[in-house]
Amino acid sequence: MKHKLRTLMTPFESFLTWEAGSGVILLASAILALVIANSPAGPAYEHLLHTMLGIGTGDFRLEMSLAHWVNDGLMTVFFFVIGLEIKREFLYGELRTKSAMVLPVCAALGGMLMPALLYSLVNLGAPTAGGWGIPMATDIAFALGIMTLAAGHAPVGLVVFLTALAIVDDLGAIVVIALFYSSDVSLVALGAGLAFLAGAFVLNRFRVHALPAYLALGLGAWLAFLASGIHPTIAGVLLGTAIPATAALDDDVLHDAAHPKKGHHGSLLHKLEHALEPWSAYVIMPIFALANAGVNVAGASLDITSPLFLGIAAGLIIGKPLGIYGSVRMLTKWTGAPLPGSAKPMEALSAGTLGGIGFTMSIFIATLAFPDESTLAAAKLSILISSVIAGVLGAAMFQLTKNNTRIKT
Repeated sequence: MKHKLRTLMTPFESFLTWEAGSGVILLASAILALVIANSPAGPAYEHLLHTMLGIGTGDFRLEMSLAHWVNDGLMTVFFFVIGLEIKREFLYGELRTKSAMVLPVCAALGGMLMPALLYSLVNLGAPTAGGWGIPMATDIAFALGIMTLAAGHAPVGLVVFLTALAIVDDLGAIVVIALFYSSDVSLVALGAGLAFLAGAFVLNRFRVHALPAYLALGLGAWLAFLASGIHPTIAGVLLGTAIPATAALDDDVLHDAAHPKKGHHGSLLHKLEHALEPWSAYVIMPIFALANAGVNVAGASLDITSPLFLGIAAGLIIGKPLGIYGSVRMLTKWTGAPLPGSAKPMEALSAGTLGGIGFTMSIFIATLAFPDESTLAAAKLSILISSVIAGVLGAAMFQLTKNNTRIKT
């Protein structure tokens, strides 16, 4: 029985290890980018990010700046891994049953709607009103990293809850990007992209496990989405959900009806997730931070009384914990169920506060919301400051809970 439990928990434990560990490297990369951008090397850093790079020849040449290759290309792999994680969670993880799904899904929705509402209220009628999606996202790597370091005493169930919440949160952010942060959509190109993705789902339906076939269809979808006006990273997410989650036919003899949930361990989804998680956590996300967190403070013209800063700060620092914890408390009171992991109210509120760390996805949405470089720089700086405050507050609250526990015992 213990062996079975360990087998079932391996994907989550692996995911938790990679995400929590990458938080430190992500933070170091963000700090390094800030230092470089505000040093004499700043102009060279900006020039490098705007350097045009192309592949192919003639009419079949694709050319973008280095920053776009990172945000539109490399981040597609990051979103592909998110797609794999979302599918695993819904099939085998904490979201596999309706009862298990209700709490993190409702908490994630509350944690997205409340920050968006607060931002919109603060920025009502302002030129920056379009940035309402920025404070909706939770950075799972930073949140789990801080929780691991500052809240080792926290119930495992609360860690699982925060992980499931962040995955649903990512899904919500992806929907927001697809619906509200894509412009000038070409229906022909979009149709072509969806046709490529439909081909991937057909392959899945017929239990085809040939990775090159999925990669070829995924590349076609990415190029079509890039041309359509829909952000190409969406193609990565959808392709991730098309990857087979059951083992190949040749491996079926290894798991019969006595092991109903073990099939995914020999699946293409499991193999890809296991192979790509370290690359996503330790390479792609730090590169994204290096390319996007380098804000020239002097040139950002950040005004802490501006609607932009106040909206992002209110959304991440106040809206996130209020939306997450408020949703959890309402549901537990209505149903009589305990808090996640039977956590104390202060621990649940602390976890919700850590949800206000919005670094990766928030910056990503900001790059889509604000084409103006000065506004984007101010938005990035606002995200960094607000995320640091949310992280420090969450860690301090967990420590306070720990100290109170010691006093009582």
